[in-house]
Amino acid sequence: MDGRNMEMARRVAEGVAREGGRTYYVGGFVRDRLLGRDNKDIDIEVHGVTVQTLGKILDSLGERMELGASFGVMGLRHYELDIAMPRSETATGRGHRDFAICVDPFLGEEKAARRRDFTMNALMQDVLTGEILDFFGGREDMERGLIRHVDNSRFVEDPLRALRAAQFAARFGFQVAEETVSLSSTMDLAALPGERVMGELEKALLKADRPSVFFEALRKMRQLSVWFPELEALIGLAQNPAFHPEGDVWTHTMQVLDEAAALRPAAKEPLWFMLSALCHDIGKAVTTENSDGVIHAYAHETKGLPVVERFLRRLTREGRLTQYVLNMTELHMKPNMLAANGAHVKSYMKMYDRAVCREDLLLLARADHMGRLGPGRSREALSAAYEGTDAVLCEMLALYGQRMSQPYLMGRDLIEAGLRPGPSFTEVLACAHKLRLAGRPKEEQLKTALAIIRKQDRET
Repeated sequence: MDGRNMEMARRVAEGVAREGGRTYYVGGFVRDRLLGRDNKDIDIEVHGVTVQTLGKILDSLGERMELGASFGVMGLRHYELDIAMPRSETATGRGHRDFAICVDPFLGEEKAARRRDFTMNALMQDVLTGEILDFFGGREDMERGLIRHVDNSRFVEDPLRALRAAQFAARFGFQVAEETVSLSSTMDLAALPGERVMGELEKALLKADRPSVFFEALRKMRQLSVWFPELEALIGLAQNPAFHPEGDVWTHTMQVLDEAAALRPAAKEPLWFMLSALCHDIGKAVTTENSDGVIHAYAHETKGLPVVERFLRRLTREGRLTQYVLNMTELHMKPNMLAANGAHVKSYMKMYDRAVCREDLLLLARADHMGRLGPGRSREALSAAYEGTDAVLCEMLALYGQRMSQPYLMGRDLIEAGLRPGPSFTEVLACAHKLRLAGRPKEEQLKTALAIIRKQDRET
């Protein structure tokens, strides 16, 4: 599909060239090409022809679509290709969308590139000749591993760019230039819509090998307080060094987040899993105490749930996501505790039955264990120490799956036994489910259910 889109980009460029104009690949497509990364979002920018002329060229090539008429962005049906014209932007307010747009086909390449956020995103490549235009040192910045803004006055007009700088740093393993950090620290992020913040967070959590870089960059910018205050509260929050030689809760959370990123490909719900790793110890901010020199955070996995929910509601209205993260946060300590204490099978069955995603819960438990790198602890040693725990947890998970695959008592079975549906069904089916967890056959579940109902009838 990429080749087909690029072929169409070439045909557009040829038509534009016949009219005296030039066409460039722009934005992330050029950046990722130079970095050797895949990018299926192909954007081209057409210079030197009028909007009407470009429209005629596109009409001759297929069915034209207006993707953003006020922004001068068009497309062709059945092609994943954004075709834009140069434009200037002027801020009209504090929000991410508060801009006045002026489409100007004859603006010029340097002025058109100046509206871009970072030097690596301001690169342009001629579609026909391959010539790269680099007005602001983007290629050198990429070679140095730097995220650097293009223009001081224009950069601060869009506060989302502070978050974009942080997520690019995480995705590419780059550093944010000091001058960009300083400028980002002056920006007001409060007017941003939650979904845009979530969009940048999602890219960092799903595309970065070390998502912690995103948060460390925001910390350096002093930009955690508006959208991530619950995480900021973990900075400097002490932990018991006997269990956490890595340091404060912030350090532990960042380590767990990076360990979760390594496990992310195996997760059933990658984004939700990563958010669970991020939130798992937020409750320590409201439960940590120092009793006679011993630091503890009893019940942080449950008492912190309202804090986690408040954090998530700020970013998303996705109910299933929120319930998943709350469930994972509440249970995140259970797997390792059960294994460490040599728990009975019954306890494992109850835990797995409560989990919204059992496989992801085990991944989170592993990440939590691995996120304790400190003096005298290597990743290799932590991983080796976890082998026995992992074996037990997987064995118990397989047993749970085997028990859940067996026939079990349902409401229709009670009706077939001659019972009339009523409130008692809820109680007896709950009891039957406990027997199912214990590995008891369906026949025994039915026998017990009937005995309960007969007892209830006698008592009434």
